[in-house]
Amino acid sequence: MEPNFMLSAVLFLVVAIPFMLFIGTPFALWFQAKVSGSDVGLLNIVFMRFRKVPAKLIVEAQITATKADLKVTANQLEAHYLAGGNVMRVVQALVAASRANIALTLKQATAIDLAGRNVLEAVQMSVNPKVIETPLVAAMAKDGIQLKAVARVTVRANIERLVGGAGVETILARVGEGIVTTIGSAESHKLVLENPDMISKRVLEKGLDSGTAFEILSIDIADVDVGKNIGAELETDRAEADKKIAQAKAEERRAMAHAVEQEMIARVQEMRALVVEKEAEIPMAISDAFRQGNLGVMDYYKMKNVQADTSMRESIGGVERKEGK
Repeated sequence: MEPNFMLSAVLFLVVAIPFMLFIGTPFALWFQAKVSGSDVGLLNIVFMRFRKVPAKLIVEAQITATKADLKVTANQLEAHYLAGGNVMRVVQALVAASRANIALTLKQATAIDLAGRNVLEAVQMSVNPKVIETPLVAAMAKDGIQLKAVARVTVRANIERLVGGAGVETILARVGEGIVTTIGSAESHKLVLENPDMISKRVLEKGLDSGTAFEILSIDIADVDVGKNIGAELETDRAEADKKIAQAKAEERRAMAHAVEQEMIARVQEMRALVVEKEAEIPMAISDAFRQGNLGVMDYYKMKNVQADTSMRESIGGVERKEGK
C-alpha cells in the first residue's frame, strides 16, 4: 500500500503544481470575469503570462468597463499595455466620460494616454473647470506709470485637442502678453484702475485658446497695483546721460584748449631762446666791429648811452602806467 500511496502522491503533485501555476490563477480570473459578465477566454488569460502581460490587471480593467456598459475588449486593453500605456487610468477615464456624457472613444483615450497626458485628469477638468493664476505681470501705460496685475484664468479641457495641443504654460504666456498689450495701449493708468475689466474683455477677444488643449471660459483680474513711475525714471536717466555727454564734450574742449596753450607756451619759449641766442651774438659782433675798425670807442659809448636812456624811459613809463591804473 505504501508504494501505491507514494506513487499517487507524486502523481498528484505533478498534476497539481502545473495546474496551480498555469491553470489555477487563470481559472480564478476567468471565473471572476464570467461571474461579472465579462467575456475573457481562459486560454487568453493563460497566454497573457507568456506575453508578459499582467492578467489580473487586464481582467479587472475589463470587468470595470463591462460594468459601465463600455464596449472594450481584453485584446484592446492588452495592446495598450504592451504599447506602454496606463490601462486602468484609460478605463477610469472612459467610465468618467460616459457618466458625464462626454464623447470620448477608446482610440482617443489611448492616444491621449500614450501622448503623456493624464486622460483621467483631462476628463475631470472637462466636468470641473480648473482655475489657474498668472504670475505678476508688469506693464507701463502711455502716461509712464507702471501697473502690476494678476489674473485668474478659468479653463476647461478640450478632449479633441489634447493630442498636439499646447499646455497651461502657453495659456499663461498668452494671457500675460494680452495684459501687457492692454495696459500699454491705455492712455492713462487711472483708466485701467477705474475699469480693470477692460483687460479681461480685450484679452478674451484675442482667442487665446486657439491651438491649445484647453478652452478659456473666463479671465478675471484678481489684483491691480500701481508700480514705479517708469516715465519719470526714463527722463531722469536721459537727463543724466545728456549731462554726462555735455561734461565729456566740455572736458574735450578744455583738453584741446590746454593743448593749444601748451603749444603757444612752447613757441614763446622757443622764440625767447632764439632771442637769447641772438643777444649772445651781439658782443661778438661788437668785438668784430672794433677789430675791423667799423666801430669806434665814442660810437660805442653813444650806443650805450642811448640804451641806458631808452631803458630809463621804459622804466619811468612802466611806473606811470601802473599808477594810472
